Formats: sequence, C-alpha cells, structure tokens
Amino acid sequence: MNYQELLSSLTPDIYQRFKRAVEIGKWPDGKPLTAEQRQLCMEAMIVYEHKNLPPEEHTGYIPPKPGGACATDEPEAETPLKWR
Repeated sequence: MNYQELLSSLTPDIYQRFKRAVEIGKWPDGKPLTAEQRQLCMEAMIVYEHKNLPPEEHTGYIPPKPGGACATDEPEAETPLKWR
C-alpha cells in the first residue's frame, strides 16, 4: 500500500484518533508521539479534512472578517499601488 492509498483509506474513527493524539501528544495507550509521528498525523488530518469536511471545520480555519476581502464572492475593483 502506498502513501496515497493509505490516506484515501482513512476513516472518521482513525481521523479522530489522530486528532486526539496530536492534541494531547500521546497515543490512546499512553505512549508519547514522536515529532515525526505528530507531523505525519497532522498531514493525514489535513488530507482527510480536505476530502471530507467543509472548510469551516478544517484545522486552523479562520473565518473571514465581516466586510473584508474574503467575506464576499463579488470581485473587487482593482486599485493601483501608490509608492511613497
């Protein structure tokens, strides 16, 4: 099984276990995560979230500010840069 096949086989239960392990820094059996394990779990979580969850539920999601550039789907008028 290659890396892509492994990521595509993630289940909601495995995702939740990875998420909890990253949050508390150890596996369900109490063994601590290594730095490499933490990184791989985070990568797997991000892939799972991208495929299965709406953007609002992604790790690290920050909602757009009201009235900000990201708050609307309408294109904004371009404004030239002014160098001082």
